[in-house]
Amino acid sequence: MASDPLYINERIVIAGWELTEQFVLAGGPGGQNVNKVSTAVQLRFDIANSPALDDRVKANALALSGRRASKEGVLLLEASRFRSQERNRDDARERLKELILKAAEPPPPPRRKTRPTKGSVERRLKAKAGRSDVKKMRGRPEDN
Repeated sequence: MASDPLYINERIVIAGWELTEQFVLAGGPGGQNVNKVSTAVQLRFDIANSPALDDRVKANALALSGRRASKEGVLLLEASRFRSQERNRDDARERLKELILKAAEPPPPPRRKTRPTKGSVERRLKAKAGRSDVKKMRGRPEDN
């Protein structure tokens, strides 16, 4: 169980009791240390039931997490890039922070409908007529 809270930004703080960390054996480089010490971290965070996030951020976070989230809304992040437990723990917490920051971004402004300018319409039609003439010239000459 993680005891220290995770500060996302000035408005979002995830309490330590919401995060569950489990250390497992990791593969990769590290020699004998890899076989002896559980250095990889599995960080679990229940997005769907978290009181720290509002509904919009929860929905965005679940959409962004994809297959890393279960049907119940529990996110599982695995970190095994580094050889030490502490660096993998920090890496997993940083990745969770980035995911929630991305989910908390405001939605993009709605698209305003615009019409093409008169000049752009004329240029497009002139280009089409030019291509049409080129293709007409490829055929057999007509007998008159």
